[in-house]
Amino acid sequence: MSNLNQNTLLKPKQVAERLGVSITTLATWRCTKRYPLAYVKVGRLVRFRAGDVDAFEIARLQEVVANDR
Repeated sequence: MSNLNQNTLLKPKQVAERLGVSITTLATWRCTKRYPLAYVKVGRLVRFRAGDVDAFEIARLQEVVANDR
């Protein structure tokens, strides 16, 4: 989503699709604080900043290291 401004607010559905999880899973992560995915709460609405979603993905990036032979 590099075409988005880092402060663009995303709906839970957009984030769920991007991460390949359900909206319910995102809600569970928020309530249990299982993963540190920052969010913005305005009244009952929940939104995620695009930059925070980027950072969340980068923090979970797993690099594959080839065996030296």
